[in-house]
Amino acid sequence: MAAPRRDTRGIVDPAELLSRVRFRRREPAPPLRPYLEHYWLIDWDLPQPYASHVVPHPSVNVVFQRFEGREPFGEVAGIGLGLFTQKLEGRGRVCGIQFRPGGFRPFAPDHALTEWTGRRVPLAEAFPALLASPGVPASPRSVASSGSPVSPESAPVSPESVPAMVLAPDDEDARVTALDTFLQNLNPRPDPQSDLAMTLVDHIRTDRSIRHVGDFAHTQGMTVRSLQRLFAAYVGVGPKWIILRYRIHEALEHAEAAGPPDWATLAAELGYADQAHLVRDFAATVGVSPTGYARAVR
Repeated sequence: MAAPRRDTRGIVDPAELLSRVRFRRREPAPPLRPYLEHYWLIDWDLPQPYASHVVPHPSVNVVFQRFEGREPFGEVAGIGLGLFTQKLEGRGRVCGIQFRPGGFRPFAPDHALTEWTGRRVPLAEAFPALLASPGVPASPRSVASSGSPVSPESAPVSPESVPAMVLAPDDEDARVTALDTFLQNLNPRPDPQSDLAMTLVDHIRTDRSIRHVGDFAHTQGMTVRSLQRLFAAYVGVGPKWIILRYRIHEALEHAEAAGPPDWATLAAELGYADQAHLVRDFAATVGVSPTGYARAVR
């Protein structure tokens, strides 16, 4: 796994968000890197409420959250099909785990990924076996500095205690270690189909020439149906949805660049039949036309 990426793809008006919150990405422990994009940490202390907006990636996230006036909580956030909006106010903290598309299934092997899509599931419901077992450590000290798990040193914790264990430390490294501890105790099982799904989504993300599911399946030696079944079980959305979502992420990035984008040229580069199709998809996802969005962020 490469270092956590530095781009802001998917974040609507990232300059505005980053002016209001402290946002960082961190690497997980080495044994976890094949499955994860990164950890993401956000802290804020706002005099006025602020609403953040994100066009979600095709990734499952496990999110630990602490909002002012509420108890800390954790949940599994399946792939969001529409624009995600979160109101931030007062003081708060979030520690998130972004899985690679296809990388979550080894941590919850009994569930097809479509079961999580569009849902936010409490931690205790998502991982009942782990959180009911006596092997869950109450301290992040149970992960050695090398990232390898060691024997728990303290008493088991309840599901309600895990978010506090992750969110309480003011030291950022301690929070990262607590996330490592949590994931390694889920004991992910190697799965060749998960590896294949992650590889195929990476192809879609990095190869702009991939525009049609049928052509892509053919180049991979698969039928369209077998590709769709794989993505349903291990990613949570179909390959066509992912192609379109990465197009919107790239369009957002162009809209945020200096100077007015050439939308007709961009539409052609992204594989749209014409500019009107790009405008339609962008407006349906972001809630405003590409031109209106570009004008607003500038």
